[in-house]
Amino acid sequence: MDIILVALTAFVFWYPLVMSVIWVGGALLFYIRRERKPPLPLYETPFVTIIVPCYNEEETIRETISNLQDLNYPEYEIIAVNDGSSDTTGQVLKECMDQTEKLRIIDLKKNAGKANALYLGLIASRGEYLVCIDADAILDKDALRYLIPHFTVPNIGERVGAVTGNPRVRNRSSLLARIQLCEFSSIIGLIKRCQRILGKVMTVSGVIVAFRKRALLDCGLWDRDIITEDIGVTWKLQKRFWDIRYEPRALCWMLVPETLKGLWNQRVRWAQGGLECILRHWDVFLDWRQRRLVPVYIEHVLSITWSLCWTFVSILFIVVMIIDSSLFIPIFWAGSYLTLVCLIQFFIAILMDRQYDKHLVKYYLWAVWYPVLYWYFNAFVILSAIPRALKSKKNAYAVWESPDRGIKLNDNN
Repeated sequence: MDIILVALTAFVFWYPLVMSVIWVGGALLFYIRRERKPPLPLYETPFVTIIVPCYNEEETIRETISNLQDLNYPEYEIIAVNDGSSDTTGQVLKECMDQTEKLRIIDLKKNAGKANALYLGLIASRGEYLVCIDADAILDKDALRYLIPHFTVPNIGERVGAVTGNPRVRNRSSLLARIQLCEFSSIIGLIKRCQRILGKVMTVSGVIVAFRKRALLDCGLWDRDIITEDIGVTWKLQKRFWDIRYEPRALCWMLVPETLKGLWNQRVRWAQGGLECILRHWDVFLDWRQRRLVPVYIEHVLSITWSLCWTFVSILFIVVMIIDSSLFIPIFWAGSYLTLVCLIQFFIAILMDRQYDKHLVKYYLWAVWYPVLYWYFNAFVILSAIPRALKSKKNAYAVWESPDRGIKLNDNN
């Protein structure tokens, strides 16, 4: 029993330290080799379809569609898919259509899930390249000029199936929003940079991603029975040997939850989708051609295992310290090392991302709450998501609900 406890404790301590070094090293290599170089030139300007799936988005969809009317790109269309909304989203979209010739609407009577909405948007699309964004997203005016060149660059672009952009948090009025602002730079952005250097990624960002239509058709489109369609389609594309790129210059400003309930629902959904994907794609170990996906698979399994071990060890140490308070000092120093490494990782990532968000650095001090609160929060999220993933039904529509969009809308400042 003592050996198992020592092993668990060592894993809880060393896993985040080792992964932090790998993520920071890979991200810095990406930054030096690719991000500091000039962006790819826009060789061609093919027609692009922007798909916006909507479910109960009456408060945000007008702003999103209005922003899409004047992008710095010559030829594109907008398809908004109203997925059986129970509010006035459909009426708002009809009013928007009167104001722009680029917009078309697919109005569904029943909510069948985001993946199904994207599928119908693809069927109706005229473009070979699809840009999918969320209904609360404000797409940067130049985003298409950064995304599309990855598909059209001579001799290399033909194998690119998807390009994921750089989501930025635009509501910053609460502690939860500011923690997530740091998280998207220091965890999500950093990991995508590192994974791109390794050649395979865990997931594209569903809030902003561009697809080659032919690649989607080749891999069988989105899984309509997985609650996170972005994770599922990422794995399907890569198993069909399509390349997935990360373009940090393609910005998209989004809203994040600012209530614990909203954040809980979002993160449980993300965790459940990741678990469903892991359960569905375990066969990467059976095909030597899929060997580059194996490290991504293993890392995700280890991250889930770490959250569970972190919870168990934390509870055990609390009990032990009640019995013998002298153990508090070594446990305190172990936790302090992990927190310090986490803050260093956040600082390096924020320095890389500040070119896209000039006010980002001033929020760095809020990052201290991440290891203090979010590690425990995420552990309970995983515990809640596991039975949901195991009980999820195949071949049934994974319906969705519009997430918490924040307490109030702020500007980017």
